[in-house]
Amino acid sequence: MSERKVLTKYYPPDFDPSQITRTPRHLRPTGPKLIKVRLMAPFSMKCKACGEFIYKGRKFNAQKETTDEKYLSIQIFRFYIRCTRCSGEITFKTDPKNMDYTCERGAKRNFEPWRDAKGKEMQETDEERLDRLQQEEADEQELQQRNAMAELEQKTMESKKEMQIADALDEIRTRNARIERGERGSKEETALMAVKDLAEEERIRAEREDDEAARRAFAARDDGEDEQSLASYTVLENAADVVRTTETGADPAPITTFERAKKTKKQLIPGLVKKAEPPKPPTLLGLGDYDSD
Repeated sequence: MSERKVLTKYYPPDFDPSQITRTPRHLRPTGPKLIKVRLMAPFSMKCKACGEFIYKGRKFNAQKETTDEKYLSIQIFRFYIRCTRCSGEITFKTDPKNMDYTCERGAKRNFEPWRDAKGKEMQETDEERLDRLQQEEADEQELQQRNAMAELEQKTMESKKEMQIADALDEIRTRNARIERGERGSKEETALMAVKDLAEEERIRAEREDDEAARRAFAARDDGEDEQSLASYTVLENAADVVRTTETGADPAPITTFERAKKTKKQLIPGLVKKAEPPKPPTLLGLGDYDSD
């Protein structure tokens, strides 16, 4: 690599630097610039040299050229491609007026009935084309509004249909469940009836217990009233006996009562009684530990 690092260059003896002329870039002649691009054939065509058909969408390595033509300040481009069979040059350029491409030379575009040159769309003026486009846009908006109403009606009908289907499905499920319970031999119904019978028996038993408790309470109240009447009767008889004994002079019989006898408390032994200590005199707080002066 050292031999490539040259510090000086060879100049022949007859070298004249005044003969070298350089023009600025802005003064150099400018021509059409060609840019290599990758594109697909925008329309089907037939080569004029060999008759090869080239279908729409076939890929080519093309050259793009910017022309001086314009349509409503829209730049028009020209493309150069080669035929796949004879390598003949085919050129076409953009057509922004008709939103299409125009074949120039080297090939012939296949006939397309919707792009007939004698049709009304190809012969109409710019104003007529603008009016037609505006009318088409207005028609499209009106159609969208109608479609919105039709879509709303369709959704309403679909929701009603879904509700009907859901109701029918619930009815079918209920019928199937009823049939299934019947096929099982009514085991579920038998168990349910047994549970109901047990609950009814428990209720009857509880009612009977309540009745028995009420009967016992009323019987006890009646017995208490009988005892009170018997006690009052015995008291009256004893009083009558006392009156008779006082009249005759005999000792009265002891009166029988139903009161509880009170028991007398036993007296404690005097030696075992603890005497209460006399209360201590109150002392001043904080002065008990000091001697008086």
